[in-house]
Amino acid sequence: MTQTSPDQHVTTRKTKRDTNTWKAIVQRYQQPSVGRAVWQLVDTLVPYAVVWYLMYLSLSWSLWITAALAVLAGLLVVRLFIIFHDCCHGSFFKSSMANNVVGFITGMLTLTPFHHWRWEHNIHHASSGSLDRRGVGDIWTMTVREYLEASRWKRFTYRIVRNPLVLFGIAPVYLFVVWQRFSMPKASSRERWSVRWMNVAVLLQAALLSYFFGIWTYVLLHLAVVFVAGGVGVWMFYVQHQFEDVYWERDGDWDYTEAALKGSSYYKLPRILQWFSGNIGFHHIHHLSPRIPNYHLERCHNANPIFQEVRPITLLESLKLINLRLWDEDSRKLVGWEALAAARA
Repeated sequence: MTQTSPDQHVTTRKTKRDTNTWKAIVQRYQQPSVGRAVWQLVDTLVPYAVVWYLMYLSLSWSLWITAALAVLAGLLVVRLFIIFHDCCHGSFFKSSMANNVVGFITGMLTLTPFHHWRWEHNIHHASSGSLDRRGVGDIWTMTVREYLEASRWKRFTYRIVRNPLVLFGIAPVYLFVVWQRFSMPKASSRERWSVRWMNVAVLLQAALLSYFFGIWTYVLLHLAVVFVAGGVGVWMFYVQHQFEDVYWERDGDWDYTEAALKGSSYYKLPRILQWFSGNIGFHHIHHLSPRIPNYHLERCHNANPIFQEVRPITLLESLKLINLRLWDEDSRKLVGWEALAAARA
């Protein structure tokens, strides 16, 4: 019979106590507010519609103005996606029906099938930080050893995928315009139908807007918005889980609380960017409890010192993360390509 050391007992008790502590705190912030949810819809959808129409008008004024408005519209789509994201977690409204309806509408506006994306994203929450469960709802990340043992073609493909121009420029447009139009092989019937119905909705939306604005005008403007929103969205997700001291463990040592507080960042953004990103920079709180709506995340973060122990990543600091490529299991850090020379030696 395996003996358990006193240190192990202490660790177990401490983990249980910490878990009970944060669970009691987050429970107070899991209750949705109809008023705040409705207002967030209004202060996002109305400006988005106005900016989209101004983009159309600006084509006869100046393409520079159109480009600036496309950036603004793209940031509003990021905020719309956070609303969609909350609906997928069933946290935006108390009513499941309201979450499903608003989730479908915001999914149409962000080109994302509701039930299918919810299924994939739940897998991400259940496996984030696990080296043995990578591959669904995350950014492709190889370990140093895996990279060195991979074929030349796989290494080449990995370098292409992790190139910033591809990762934050080409890939996001492909992801939302093309990839989201198809279901995953392991998806259930409901998830598959979710993709089909969303494709129909997106097609009808495109046909309606093309009728009013002209097909090529619609395509040009919408692709510009998707380019901005997709790039910003993927960048946000990258910073949330791709930083030097991020948490990665094999399943035997994986812990939910540790994965949330150490494997998800606190991205401290300027107030205006925090507003556009729907407070999702408090990602450590979100991974502790996906049931907390985005409009309660900051208040929950400020409620207890245990959450504030997570070191924030500032906007300036986050720019340095672009050079991280691989997980080094020896140093337990995300590293750049330069670490390969030492690993080979």
